[in-house]
Amino acid sequence: MSLMDPIDVPGDDGIEPGKRLIRVGDDRGLSLFERLGYRLHRMAWRTPLHRLRLRGRMPLRLLCVPKDPVAGDKSAGAALLSGTMRHGGTELAVAELDFTTLGRPADFDRYLHSFAWLRDLAAAATRERGAKIAEALTARWIAAHGETVSEPAWRADLWGRRILFWTAYAPYILSSRDPVYRSSVLYTLARGARHLDRGADKVAPGLGRIVAWCGVIAAALVVQGGPARLRSGEAGLARALALAMSDDGGLVSRAPIEQLALVETLSQLRAVYIASRREVPELLAEALAAALGALLSVVLGDDELSSWQGGNMANRRRVLAAVAASGIDSRALRQARGWGYQRLHARQSVLVFDAAPPPPPRALSGGCASTLAFELSDGPNRLIVNCGGVGEAIGAIPSELVFALRTTAAHSTLTLGDRNSTAIHPDGSLGKGVAEVEMSRDDTAGILRVEASHDGYVRRYGLVHERRLTLSPDGRSVVGEDRLIAAERRRKAGPVPFTVRFHLAPNVEVTPTADGQGAILRLRGTNVWQFRCRGGQLSVEDSLWIDGEARPHGTLQLAVSGETPPDGMTISWELKRAG
Repeated sequence: MSLMDPIDVPGDDGIEPGKRLIRVGDDRGLSLFERLGYRLHRMAWRTPLHRLRLRGRMPLRLLCVPKDPVAGDKSAGAALLSGTMRHGGTELAVAELDFTTLGRPADFDRYLHSFAWLRDLAAAATRERGAKIAEALTARWIAAHGETVSEPAWRADLWGRRILFWTAYAPYILSSRDPVYRSSVLYTLARGARHLDRGADKVAPGLGRIVAWCGVIAAALVVQGGPARLRSGEAGLARALALAMSDDGGLVSRAPIEQLALVETLSQLRAVYIASRREVPELLAEALAAALGALLSVVLGDDELSSWQGGNMANRRRVLAAVAASGIDSRALRQARGWGYQRLHARQSVLVFDAAPPPPPRALSGGCASTLAFELSDGPNRLIVNCGGVGEAIGAIPSELVFALRTTAAHSTLTLGDRNSTAIHPDGSLGKGVAEVEMSRDDTAGILRVEASHDGYVRRYGLVHERRLTLSPDGRSVVGEDRLIAAERRRKAGPVPFTVRFHLAPNVEVTPTADGQGAILRLRGTNVWQFRCRGGQLSVEDSLWIDGEARPHGTLQLAVSGETPPDGMTISWELKRAG
């Protein structure tokens, strides 16, 4: 299966052509009051009052068993069958798994405590074979956390995922004939649902809160709770979606790896409605369709994600599985406002352009100073990339490298004075920088043109960075122009050094031309591209790229460097496929 053919069908994106101004809606992180509120809520978990709130009737059975529409990873499931839990570069023997252990990588703990591994186990084993492992691990989790409300096990977003997975894979965890064990699973499910009733809105706005409310709805439809819990869950989900998603379907975090998880979760919830023989709410159907369109807009020609906001290419199998799970015949969002990624697609060339400010700190910790960077693929081969990030594999690489990967220099765009277009503070938060992006797009006559400018260097250097990109109708040429334009406000006198970087995928071989203004780029075993530039001196330098397993690979970059006078200048360049 390939996403290339169906994902860029011509049509109206609902975006008016011409100039549009994109601003940062909220550049603050969570307020002190909000942080205190979330902390007090978690502290209240240990009180007798919260334990009383978790009491209630125990369900005798599940009302239905939804089908998880997302296909699991068969190789991870096979490893589990052989006695090893493997996820995100971490491997642990099943026999040695301790659900009370702290200090493991965050992504592995999320995989373990959410029971997402049930999806992989089911991909590799029949119910009869997989139930032995699933029930043993479920019993161990209940023994460790069933009665003790604590983090991370009882975190609301994890309970939301756990309810979705426990109900979808009930045949794997409820096959036992032991009535005590079966009762303990149903009893714990009911307690988790009550915990979510009061805690879903206490999760910080974003994907986590959406997942928590999906758990509330799933509990109402599958476990118990009836119309009251369902109404509360649907209202809570509507609030969570409104806070976390832009009008164009993209998450405010602007993180493709989170967008992928959003499509997976909404697809799971849709399957719960179908299993319970209820009509899928219009709100959910529309949110899923919009989320899928935004996700497809950042998929390159290899059917994997382009690398933005600390994420990497992820896994092709997972991307294809999420698209199939949605059950929607959607197309990529080409123009976006809140989501911010412009997609140019001609024949076998796909270009993704970041034409928006970084996400506000309250939407994503670890945002990147990537404004006006782009990635380019030629068919299934990546040509121009960003350095990428760890994605969900927190802790997979040193924190110093994670910090460096967030910088402007780690992205295929222009830097001034060797500084970030948006400041990154030592504590990891984003500071001053890009506040406004002005963007226009023209798709007439088959030529795809996009132009955007940002104000990230105005405060320090008095210069606006404007980038123009044109993709030819046959996809064989990308013409670019980086302009530095003097802003109206005053600036310090003197020239400013600049560098325009083009990070190359690891499979690209580089041969510089003798005049120092060009290079031949060979995609191993496939096409050859020619690069030419004017306005600076070209050099070939070392670079780094992070793959979908969060592993670093040495690669190269083209760097066009020079100095700009106070009134600005233009650096022009072209990438052209040869032959």
